[in-house]
Amino acid sequence: MKKSAIVFTWEGVDKSGKKIKGEMEAAGVATVNAMLRRQGINPTRVVKRSKPLFTMKRKIKPKDVAIFSRQLSTMLTAGIPVAQAFDIVGKGHENPSMQELIMTIRQDVESGTSLTLALSKHPLQFDRLYCNLVGAGEAAGILDSILDKLATYKEKIESIKGKIKSALFYPAAVVVVAFIITTILLVFVIPQFEDLFKGFGADLPALTQMVINLSKFFQSYWYLIFGGAIGGFIGISYMYKRSEKMQDALDRLLLKAPVIGVIVKKATIARFARTLGTMFAAGVPLVEALDSVAGASGNRVYYNGTMRIKADVSTGMQLQAAMNSTELFPNMVVQMVAIGEESGELDKMLGKVADFYEQEVDDAVAGLSSLLEPIIMAFLGVVVGGLVIAMYLPIFKMASTV
Repeated sequence: MKKSAIVFTWEGVDKSGKKIKGEMEAAGVATVNAMLRRQGINPTRVVKRSKPLFTMKRKIKPKDVAIFSRQLSTMLTAGIPVAQAFDIVGKGHENPSMQELIMTIRQDVESGTSLTLALSKHPLQFDRLYCNLVGAGEAAGILDSILDKLATYKEKIESIKGKIKSALFYPAAVVVVAFIITTILLVFVIPQFEDLFKGFGADLPALTQMVINLSKFFQSYWYLIFGGAIGGFIGISYMYKRSEKMQDALDRLLLKAPVIGVIVKKATIARFARTLGTMFAAGVPLVEALDSVAGASGNRVYYNGTMRIKADVSTGMQLQAAMNSTELFPNMVVQMVAIGEESGELDKMLGKVADFYEQEVDDAVAGLSSLLEPIIMAFLGVVVGGLVIAMYLPIFKMASTV
């Protein structure tokens, strides 16, 4: 079994008598001393690098994988051996968790394991699609080109995901803020007005009485309201992750939602086209590529549709006919795929489809932001303003009688 390398810090004197220092990975102190002497350095101090008492590991994000792919592609294009390229990329990465992962993969590659197999040991960071493309690149001897395509693919997909999140985050954040403000008013402000109104000796307006009753209900059952909201969110998330029927129902509902549904559908089609085009350009067989495309679709409805396309294509049906039978893709997409199949440039046509729908998502998100701003302002005005007006109505009524 290969002994894992340890990082040592060293100090020494070079041939000119200049003091220098640095770090080195080796199995032990003796190895460090020997390696330094071979470089013409007389070591004066070699110690194992101490680890900090408290370390917080950063999560490895798709962006980290994209940067790794781009850098590794550049190294391989420059003719640097794979193991050395991993060493350079790993030590230069900003995320310590990604550094550790890259060094682990490097050790596997140095021991004779193929890069595809070494990557497949880490499915959370390198999914089936990624490993399939790397495997195709290794087999065809175009690993540098494939890694460059993978980096572009990751960047495009993450850009689409970011736009969807930004489209959903704004209204969700406003609803949460409105709920918090309403809670503060119901719990702390309205009870003060209620005490004031008790001395009026007159019937309160219906709106004011309704708000006071709501405040009393909230104060009495706040734990049920918060518990129900949190429990419902956790329960739906749990069921969504473990129930295919729940995933299908919620994803289908999301696609039919006003405004947001159109953006999600366009983003899913863009992701479908980008993924299939990238895999087809890498030489992955169509049936095998569709299996990975289904997993990368991000929507259960399109996952099931892609699996139906895979089943039809495997029996000899053309891709455009299989796509048309699902009724999930616009006519323009189907026609572009048909042209790509006839001309033998399916990957280019899919790339054009992806570019078109990515631009459509950009425009839709920009339009949604401008549309939501007045709606959200009106929503906040109705919620907060309604509570304030309800509390001042008795005061106005009393002033008019005086």
